[in-house]
Amino acid sequence: MAAIYGDLAGKVVLVTGGGSGIGEAIVRRFAEQNCKVAFIDIAREASEALADELAGKGHRVRFEHADLRDIAALRAAIARIAAALGPVEVLINNAAHDERHATPEVTPEYWDERIAVNLKHQFFAAQAVLPGMQEARQGVIVNFGSISWMIGQGGMAAYTACKSAVLGLTRSLARDYGPYNIRVNAIAPGWIMTQRQIDKWLTPEALRELEQRQCLKRKIMPDEVARFTVFLASEEASACTNQQYVVDGGWI
Repeated sequence: MAAIYGDLAGKVVLVTGGGSGIGEAIVRRFAEQNCKVAFIDIAREASEALADELAGKGHRVRFEHADLRDIAALRAAIARIAAALGPVEVLINNAAHDERHATPEVTPEYWDERIAVNLKHQFFAAQAVLPGMQEARQGVIVNFGSISWMIGQGGMAAYTACKSAVLGLTRSLARDYGPYNIRVNAIAPGWIMTQRQIDKWLTPEALRELEQRQCLKRKIMPDEVARFTVFLASEEASACTNQQYVVDGGWI
């Protein structure tokens, strides 16, 4: 049974990339906290099914369809969420896409697209919600990074560049907005067993590497990241800001 944090009840929470994977687990956990949960995703069918399921259980959940690479669409979606639910009080910048790419094949256009899908929207989502948080003199932003750049993972240089940049973005925002009692942290997941990861990369060889490198000799699941995310958004973590927290089963 996961912890319930009474201070989160009624809070307006926005999760990017909330339709599947870690984002879906985060949406579910915030819904269980009796938050007003909004999420943005490009995958309409799965996202609508999730929103309908949670609404059927009595939770207040709103799905907005948008391609986060389109900043105008992102801003419009956030404006609709604020109009329907109120100003965003907790922002979870989760959306990303870890597509592999060989360095010799990367074009300027592909590089820009990888930046757009993995980093750029985090800044502009924060920019959109920060005025409301400043007015309220409180708020929480959690940006999702990755351990990939910390372990020197190859085969996706644009992705690891973005994920290392998340820490710099996090620390800058935490410094600028701390005087308004706005906390900004990053979470760096390890290899989390989303369905995408299982389908694409969970080979016997990869599983042996996991068992060798992780301290915990088991798979780490999306809900384990979600539960930590909820904790970080709660007042139980009221003095935590300007930090990156690793959730990886002890890989690094």
